[in-house]
Amino acid sequence: MPLPDGPPAPEQLLKDIAVARPMTMADYMAAANAHYYATRDPLGAAGDFTTAPEISQMFGELVGIWIADLWSRAGCPPFRYVELGPGRGTLAADALRAASRFGCVPVGVDLVETSPTLRAAQSARLPQAEHRDEVDALPDDAPLVIVANEFFDALPVHQYVKTADGWRERMVERRDGRLAPRAGEIPADDAIPAVLRDRPEGTIVETTPVSAAIMQRCAFRIARQGGAMLAIDYGYAGPAAGDTLQAVKAHKYVDPFVDPGEADLTAHVDFTTLADAARPAGVTISRLATQGDWLRRLGIDARLKSLTAAAPDRAAELESQRDRLVEPGEMGELFKLIAITAPGWPAPAGFPGDPA
Repeated sequence: MPLPDGPPAPEQLLKDIAVARPMTMADYMAAANAHYYATRDPLGAAGDFTTAPEISQMFGELVGIWIADLWSRAGCPPFRYVELGPGRGTLAADALRAASRFGCVPVGVDLVETSPTLRAAQSARLPQAEHRDEVDALPDDAPLVIVANEFFDALPVHQYVKTADGWRERMVERRDGRLAPRAGEIPADDAIPAVLRDRPEGTIVETTPVSAAIMQRCAFRIARQGGAMLAIDYGYAGPAAGDTLQAVKAHKYVDPFVDPGEADLTAHVDFTTLADAARPAGVTISRLATQGDWLRRLGIDARLKSLTAAAPDRAAELESQRDRLVEPGEMGELFKLIAITAPGWPAPAGFPGDPA
């Protein structure tokens, strides 16, 4: 998410760290990603990483079916389709096409995106869409169905490390000609969940206040206007310890402290934090589902059979796409989903058991 005055160039980021006091990991991640996303299309074979919608049309189509099913059982109300960080618009295009087959057509398409490069790609694919800079700028004239696929993982995380003197926030400084993390000096024990405070020296814990704030804004909008939200990302059910910060460039993992702003920085998403942030709004929160289980429940194998019948020469390719999305060794277990729904709205499909 670009900073108010625009993203600093990588060389400026290095200079700022060199001449000023060390910056928090969250500030470093925010500044690096602001430059990164503002200056390129990071997706696809020519980019740095590939998301589920870019792997197969089946992913977006099943999201569209999920929306159409929920909309139908809610009484077919007018609604706005909203996507946070919509990439090239591939997921939105596939989802809206699939939903329209059931008569489910939104009264508006709103894309929360700040990257000029990605906005251009989204407009080419979704000319009817309107761009918003933030969740607070979304219209309030209809229920919202919000989709966030691999959005929260790119938001900044604070990191804390257990030292001999207690918990300290991890900072980024310039040392010996390069950037490196180190423990800060201010005690930070209060930032650590109580169940993790007694962990041994060297333990790292991450918190995501920006993610929590955005989730809470979405939840209050949904509670007030009606609708639902689907969050899909790689992550875990916290609280948990561990350093999950990673950098990807040209589809390979690289050092997150080399060439800031030239690689995609992400961290695993704590879905418990997202659920806890949404709860004060009074929305209903689903149980956590793995991506593999959710896609199976939504009918990915039936969709694979249909596509294969229509294009037998693509059978092996389509099955490979399905496996990448569903199998545990691929995206099926690491990627997870959570849904929130407005009071009075039906339970969303694809999730296990009763709401959390």
